[in-house]
Amino acid sequence: MAESITIRKLKERFGDRIKVVPSPFDGMDTVAVKRGDIADVCRFLRREEDLDYDLFRDLTCVDYINETPRFEVVYHLYSISHAHAVRLKARVPEEDPTIDTISGIWVGANWFEREAYDMYGVKFNGHPDLRRLLLYPEFVGHPLRKDYPIDKEQPLVQLREEMKGVR
Repeated sequence: MAESITIRKLKERFGDRIKVVPSPFDGMDTVAVKRGDIADVCRFLRREEDLDYDLFRDLTCVDYINETPRFEVVYHLYSISHAHAVRLKARVPEEDPTIDTISGIWVGANWFEREAYDMYGVKFNGHPDLRRLLLYPEFVGHPLRKDYPIDKEQPLVQLREEMKGVR
């Protein structure tokens, strides 16, 4: 199968800083990126005219609890004008679960990064408002980590003033 324009251009620009990863389930172009390069790769995909990845689709995190690095941040991007898609994966170590934000490149990444922070504890460097998205501020831990105790009790909190009267 011929190499896509996305893979060819990424190889030309980033060389061995990226690694093409087979994706036998859906055949989507998939590239492993070093976490320190994620913002540069995303900016390139967004700005390169022949690629024009103008739509940020999704960001999630995977916990590979018995592997090093432990976490993998997964991005899905799409070009509306060229009708092509790419998946980026960046591994993040447990002892320093940080990666640069891409919310300055696609504003839609903002809340996805907050969700990944909330659920997995991955921090996005430079994020404009990194705080919990789904859980309350007093919640302890990150419930989608595989080592999160299933029977853990969380602190009870009083109903906030702004929530009184809301149904």
